[in-house]
Order: sequence, then structure tokens, then C-alpha cells
Amino acid sequence: MRRPHPYAVLCAAVLAVSWAAPLIRLTAAPPLAIAAWRLTFASLVLLPLFARPAARAGWRDLGPRERWIAALAGVALALHFAAWITSLRLTSVAASAVLVALSPVFAWVLSAVFLRERPSRLQGAGIVLGVLGAAVIALGGARSGGRAVLLGDLLALVGAVCAAAYFVIGRRLRARLGLVAYVTPVYGVAAAVLLLWAAGRGELLGPFGPADWAIFAALAAGPMLVGHTGFNYALRYLPAYTVNVGVLAEPVGATLIAWTLPAIAEAPSAWDLGGGAVVLAGVALTLLGSGRAAPEAAG
Repeated sequence: MRRPHPYAVLCAAVLAVSWAAPLIRLTAAPPLAIAAWRLTFASLVLLPLFARPAARAGWRDLGPRERWIAALAGVALALHFAAWITSLRLTSVAASAVLVALSPVFAWVLSAVFLRERPSRLQGAGIVLGVLGAAVIALGGARSGGRAVLLGDLLALVGAVCAAAYFVIGRRLRARLGLVAYVTPVYGVAAAVLLLWAAGRGELLGPFGPADWAIFAALAAGPMLVGHTGFNYALRYLPAYTVNVGVLAEPVGATLIAWTLPAIAEAPSAWDLGGGAVVLAGVALTLLGSGRAAPEAAG
């Protein structure tokens, strides 16, 4: 059977993850519950595939240290979703999506610190420009919505840092593991962390209506199984910076969906548009300076 072209998978993944923020805005369920059920449903779908001999063999070949690293990747993914989904309760879809899309920038920073992969001067300039753009978005939120909106912006940035940690921690594992053998344990750990967290806060079981459960299932099927897993598929065949460009297209799609979806109808503000343009310019500059030194993240 012919493998899907990685560019086709990358495009499908971008379209899928672009629906995450708008879907989350359509439910009043607590953020931890949304994240927990999203990852739980996705993990349950993957379990039969993980039970196949090839996937189990790949996981068994990992040493104890590498399995702990995979578990840490799952914890980072759980924290990413908890922070980012909470941010959507406090700030706009555009601001949250753009700020959390800074994760590739933070990934390069973390790579320099922990993996001794330091950015070039051009990359450093792009990182600074991206941070300035994020500051513009945060300032616009503070002016229009006060402290709650600013807190939402900050949580979106926390989500970006946690996503970057997930990419950096797991960057070498994907090279050794098949797609299902990698994503199933990582998603499973993230689901377990979020289930316990949500249960401890009394938020796990709602009560939720049929529409809420439908949104949980849609988040698992689209943004998680097609989106995140699609990015992981593409990372096997494409340079990390190419996949990161795809990730950075998510805010554009999320903002357009939130703008055109009648149930949300949230037009981006001038601050969102201006700051987002600066953020994307900074990331573009960072990508331009990456060259052969781009990190081969396996997130």
C-alpha cells in the first residue's frame, strides 16, 4: 500500500487542528474535562492499533530511560492542553491561537538550553520579533478586557512553552518508533494525567449534555487523531521546520473559522491582526535563518 504523501497529510493536519479552538468555544465544559476526554477518546481509538505486534515490538525495544522520557512528553502534552484550553475561556480565539503557535520558537530556545543546539543570529532576531508580536497581542487584550484577558494570553504562552517541551523531549523518540508506537503511550499518559486532575477538581463527569460529548468526540477525531497525529506522521519524512510552518498556519484557520462560524462570529481585533502579523514575521525570519541547523523535532 502506497504511503500518503507527507505534504498531503500536513495540509489535512493543519485543517483539522484549526477546528480545535472554535469547537472548544462551543462548549461550556471545564477546560480540564475537555482536554481529558479529548485525549481519552483518542487513546481508546489507538489502543487496538497499538496492540498489533509491530507497534508492541517497537515499544518493547525502548529502554527504561527512554520510556520515562516518553512519559514526560505525555505530561508536557497534558499541561499544554490544560493551559491552552483554559486560555480560550479568557481571551479571543485569535489571540490564543497565535500565542500558542509560538511553540516552535520556544522549541528552539529549549533546544539551545538542553540540547546545545543554539540558534543563529538571524534566528535570534526572529525569536525577538516573535516575542514583540506576542506582547502586542497581550497589550491589546489588556486594553480591551482587563486582567482576565491578559491572564488568558499568558496561559496561551504557557501552553506554547509546554508544547515546545513536548517537541524537545520527544524529538529523538519518533526517529526510533513507528507512528502508533510513539503517539499511543504519549497520548495515554497525557490522558491519565488530565483524567486524575479533572476528577480531583470534581469536573470530570459534568454533568455534560449530548452536545458536549459530541464536541469531545469531534476534538478527538479531528484535531487530535487527524491533526496532531498527522504532524507526527509528517515529521518522519519532512524537516521539522517544514512541519512547524504547517503548525503556524493553525491560527489563520482558527481565526477564520471563529469569524465565519455563526455560533461564534468573533472578528479579530486590530491588535490581534497587527500582533499576529508581527509574530508570523518573526517566525518566518527564524525559519529563514534555520538552514541545515533546524532541529529535527519528533513531536
